[in-house]
Amino acid sequence: MLRIAVPNKGSLADASIDILKEAGYRQRNDSRDLVLVDNDNSVEFYYLRPRDIAIYVGSGELESGITGRDLLIDSGAQATELLSLDFGSSTFRFAGPIDQEWSLAQISGKRVATAYPGLVSNFLSQHNVSAQVVRLDGAVESSVRLGVADVIADVVSTGNTLRQAGLKIFSDPILQSEAVLIAREGFEISSDLEVLIRRLQGVVTARRYVLLDYDVPTDIVDIACNITPGLESPTISPLQKTGWVAVRAMVLRKDTNRLMDELWSVGARGILVTDIHACRL
Repeated sequence: MLRIAVPNKGSLADASIDILKEAGYRQRNDSRDLVLVDNDNSVEFYYLRPRDIAIYVGSGELESGITGRDLLIDSGAQATELLSLDFGSSTFRFAGPIDQEWSLAQISGKRVATAYPGLVSNFLSQHNVSAQVVRLDGAVESSVRLGVADVIADVVSTGNTLRQAGLKIFSDPILQSEAVLIAREGFEISSDLEVLIRRLQGVVTARRYVLLDYDVPTDIVDIACNITPGLESPTISPLQKTGWVAVRAMVLRKDTNRLMDELWSVGARGILVTDIHACRL
């Protein structure tokens, strides 16, 4: 039976449970449950602290799990990313006192406060920067004012909290993180895990795309299909109305309204958008 680790608390946990449900797997109804067995799909789900999941998977105790890319790298576990899941996104940046000019090279010899020492140490090593990494569990933006660090490395959204602490962002992002499905490095993927990957990929794709249907005169069908090429190619069907065809294509959800406007402007009519609940591509 396949053993999968799932985050047990926070927004990452809620989103992980949602995507697994959409992929056809049973999930717990009580947050106090630490294990759930889905006999229909031959899977055991273990609900663990997000920071611990990569360790369990990397040790081989569990075959796979869902965690953040940041937590995977920070753990240093012998685990690898199998699939990005398109939720739980975050950006890690450096920030330093607002009254100074900073660059990545200027971090050398400085103290860097962070709640992700493994992640930051790995990044600095890759860029040949030698600095002292100071581990803190939270509120790292106060560390510079309190004299514990010279700069910080933390998750940044709007940057308002940093500005209030007298800090400003500098250098390129350390990491663009999101939820990922992971497995132990060198692990041979089983048939049950292959099914899980396909199902989750199907949900991720279904969330990103919609079906766009429209009618268009045959003399401009090539123009319309250039606007909506689809993943492989559009489906074109004849209509009873002479000189017209129906076109169906998968398009990115975020582009829907722009594409509808473009199709209308070239002469397409009867433009409809339909959600995709699941797919295999």
